[in-house]
Amino acid sequence: MNMRGRNFWLWLARLLIGLVLFVNIHCALAFLCQPARYAPGFELEGVIGESLLRGMGVLFLMWNVPYLIAFIHPIRHKISLIETVVMQSIGLVGEGIIYLTLPQGHMIAQASIQRFIIFDGAGLVALIIALWSVQKKLDNIKSTSER
Repeated sequence: MNMRGRNFWLWLARLLIGLVLFVNIHCALAFLCQPARYAPGFELEGVIGESLLRGMGVLFLMWNVPYLIAFIHPIRHKISLIETVVMQSIGLVGEGIIYLTLPQGHMIAQASIQRFIIFDGAGLVALIIALWSVQKKLDNIKSTSER
């Protein structure tokens, strides 16, 4: 196997982690920099609504530390990649619970939560594939060293 083939799994994992990281950081910065634009989507308004959205942006940035570490080198930092899968799963389940327990008549908030569910669901799939890719790379390394 040539050098490019040996690094395929590593770069596939990085690509997938990077896509999820990019979307998460984009959302965080949007909430931090333009909270008035997004607050109505959560049925929030005014200074309090904007402050809550900025707070969500800060939380998103904090949440993405393990994603960045995993992106840097998913094999060396496999535990960070595992953490991202767990965190993404918690987010998806939590959003689902929020969506299901939101009283009827909050169509705008429901639509916003649905978007998070879709993005986080897709992100979870990408991170699981990234983790699988890392495992494939580790299996390749192991089988090569056993020869």
